[in-house]
Amino acid sequence: MADNQGTDSAGASRGGFGRGGSGGRSRGRGRGRGNRSGRTGGDSKEWFPCTKLGRLVKDGMIKRIEEIYLFSLPIKEAEIIDFFLGSKLKDEVLKVMPVQKQTRAGQRTRFKAFVAIGDSDGHIGLGVKCSKEVATAIRGAIILAKLSVIPVRRGYWGNKIGAPHTVPCKVTGKCGSVLVRLVPAPRGTGLVSAPVPKKLLSMAGFEDCYTCATGQTATLGNFAKATFAAIAKTYSYLTPDMWSPTVFTNSPYQEYTDFLAKPFVKQPKKEVKY
Repeated sequence: MADNQGTDSAGASRGGFGRGGSGGRSRGRGRGRGNRSGRTGGDSKEWFPCTKLGRLVKDGMIKRIEEIYLFSLPIKEAEIIDFFLGSKLKDEVLKVMPVQKQTRAGQRTRFKAFVAIGDSDGHIGLGVKCSKEVATAIRGAIILAKLSVIPVRRGYWGNKIGAPHTVPCKVTGKCGSVLVRLVPAPRGTGLVSAPVPKKLLSMAGFEDCYTCATGQTATLGNFAKATFAAIAKTYSYLTPDMWSPTVFTNSPYQEYTDFLAKPFVKQPKKEVKY
C-alpha cells in the first residue's frame, strides 16, 4: 500500500495532476528528480520577455549572468535563469507537507513544497510554494527557486592550491529558531552536516565544509532557509583580496537605452499545418 502511495506522489510531482489527497501527503522528503531543466518553459514554447532585462538577455546583449549580479538587477522572469544555466541546473524536492486553514465549513488543506535548485558550480536557489495540488505546488516552487538564484563564493582552507573547495570564511544564517554556521574545512574532509544542509551545499558547489546547527532543526523549512541565508552571506564579507577598487561601467539599462526605447512587439505565432 505504501509503495502505491509513493508511486502516485512521484507521478504527481513529475507534472501530472495527482490525487491531491493522501498520495502526496508528507512523501516529498529526499525525492530528487535529477536534471529537470526547462520544465516551466519547455522547448516547444517560445519565450516572449516581459521585462527590459529579459529583452536584453534574449537579444544577446547580456552575455553572462554575472553582469546581472554586478549591477544588482532584479530577475523577474525564470526564463532568464534557464537561458544562462538551463542545461546545468538540477532541482530537488526537499519536502512536500500539508498545511491547513480553519474555516466555517471545516478545514481547507493545501500542500507546501520546498524545492532547491543549483548547478553545483556557484549558483543556488530555494523556492517555497503552497497550492491545492502537489504538482502545482512543485512547479511553482521551481519557478520561485529560479527567481531566487544567487551567486556563491568559494574559497580555501590554508594554502591556495587548486580550485576553491570550501567556504571563504565562517558565515552564519538564521531563520526562526534555527541557526546554521558554516566553517571552512581542509580539502578531503567532505560535507560534515545533516542531510538538508548537505544537499544545499552540494548544489552550491562546495566540496568540504563543517557545519554547526542549533534550534529546532526538525523544522525542515527553517533549516533549509537558514542554510540558504548562510550561503548567501559568502559574498557579503569583504576579504582583503577584494579590496582592489572595482571599475564600474554603465548599467545595461543605460548602455542599451536606444534599444530599450524601441517598442517591443510580440510576434504572432505561425500556424503549422500537418
